[in-house]
Amino acid sequence: MAARTDNWIEASDVIPMFATLVWKIQARPAWRDAVAAQILPALAAMRSASPLLEPGRGWQSHQALHERAEFGELAKAVRDAMRSVLRFLRIGDVALEITACWVTVLAKGASHRMHSHPNNFLSAVYYLRTHAGADTINFHDPRNQAGIIRPPVTELTAENTDQVVVKVSDGMMLMFPSYLEHSVDATTNEEERISVSFNAMFSSFAQTLSKPLW
Repeated sequence: MAARTDNWIEASDVIPMFATLVWKIQARPAWRDAVAAQILPALAAMRSASPLLEPGRGWQSHQALHERAEFGELAKAVRDAMRSVLRFLRIGDVALEITACWVTVLAKGASHRMHSHPNNFLSAVYYLRTHAGADTINFHDPRNQAGIIRPPVTELTAENTDQVVVKVSDGMMLMFPSYLEHSVDATTNEEERISVSFNAMFSSFAQTLSKPLW
């Protein structure tokens, strides 16, 4: 029997450092349905003058939907969730304001390239309509240095992957740091995928520094 080579170890541990967090919140069905009943007719009215989406195409609204009454209940929920995130992060009592809110609609074959949201602190996305083949979002490793050396791996794990795929559903909200790059693969479902996105920034920064970028 070969001699053990780890007999020098008394104890060992793995210390997680510098985690990038994504918060996942699932709405209660009654609240989810009530919000959809407010937003979907308003969205249909906004799109009434636009042609039907062709395969591979997407549509986005203007970015101030949080100022509309139909989006008020959802915007309130986003503000509540963001305050909870600030408490979790032990951030002091500072004002945080929504800087943008918009709807994205993706037809079959449409995707969303990898991007982030500069000049914001937190971003969120709420899913109004998802379907099989149109129910995931990709988050990409924000550590640029991690990609300098990419040895082959025998199995993808949370510790060695550079992309995490999160499955989403109607009534789910994801909240994440605005610096975290994300993307959406091409949907394979015939039905449209509909989501509502939010950005937020500390009020003092939003009023004195460069305007938030998409």
